[in-house]
Amino acid sequence: MQTLITILREVRDPRDFNARHDCASMLFIALMATLRGAKSCVGIADFAAAHAVELAEIVDLPHGAPSHDSFSRLLRLLDPDETAKIFMAFAKAFRAGLGLGPVKGVVAIDGKRLRRGYERGRACMPPLMISVWDAETQVSVAARASDDGNEVAATLEALKSLDLKGCIVTADALHCHPKMAEGVLAQGGHYALKLKGNNAPLRDCAVKAFADAEKRGPIAFYEKSEKGHDRFERRSVSVVAAPKDANLPGLAMFGRVESERRKHNGETSVFVYYVALSKQMSPRKLMDVNRSHWGVENHLHWRLDVIFREDDARTRKDNAPQNLSIIRRMALDILHAHPDERSVGRKMKLSAWSKEFFFELFTQLR
Repeated sequence: MQTLITILREVRDPRDFNARHDCASMLFIALMATLRGAKSCVGIADFAAAHAVELAEIVDLPHGAPSHDSFSRLLRLLDPDETAKIFMAFAKAFRAGLGLGPVKGVVAIDGKRLRRGYERGRACMPPLMISVWDAETQVSVAARASDDGNEVAATLEALKSLDLKGCIVTADALHCHPKMAEGVLAQGGHYALKLKGNNAPLRDCAVKAFADAEKRGPIAFYEKSEKGHDRFERRSVSVVAAPKDANLPGLAMFGRVESERRKHNGETSVFVYYVALSKQMSPRKLMDVNRSHWGVENHLHWRLDVIFREDDARTRKDNAPQNLSIIRRMALDILHAHPDERSVGRKMKLSAWSKEFFFELFTQLR
């Protein structure tokens, strides 16, 4: 816990000099409350009041438990860039505590809207968070808020502080453009970027490359079928070398993913999309990379929405939605990393019911 408190003390307090409660102590309490199921500033304040004596043994609370208004004011004023830096420091310390080395393998990037965290009259533009996810360890690498809803710009800013050596960065078609490719390559990584009609010239180049290759003979492919959730799904992946005149820095290959999905009622849908690759890989390897990317949706965003109820959160003033989202991600990593075989949701409940289990969660932070 002391490691975590030390990290939180690096946050620049945005309040006036006469603020009664210590900033790091309040952020620590917010994280503790979120681990035990608090969903808003009201829940955090209720947790602080109920555990004031216990918390005073860990952090400084000379004026007692902070109120709901105190938590709300701090989280509204706190610069999300500050919490993003803290999250990266936390992620680094957390990986070290778990005995994990530098990030390797697939790093998935995706944006997530905080659907109900908007001011009145701005339902069309809820706050946007950028997630950078280590698919192998299922632990977040970074998270960043986008001030103006520009996912591309926020992602490029997040990439500047990452070491991507040995990594394959995956992202959807929104990010398939030269600046993203340059950003990934500059940090030592490779990319596998989905390619759709929003980059029509490059997509046309990919279609032509496959057509030319098929004229010369059959193309090697890798196919896999799965059954589950009342549906059958078949995926086929193939790759070809990219022509030299393709307009994307570092481009080496194009991949093609063909997916057939058949529901229990017989309804069938077929999808075909292309992938821009900066590294040569086999069809089977591309299949693994492509499937790993969805961990950011299934293991991060899904848990934030279902377990932490992030989509339903009505915290909406100023910077509070983004700051609480980063705190939720820290809590999720802590809960997920505990070796207990229970689900993350069950661990959250157990941490609320058992003080011993709650303190066990922090043994990974040395």
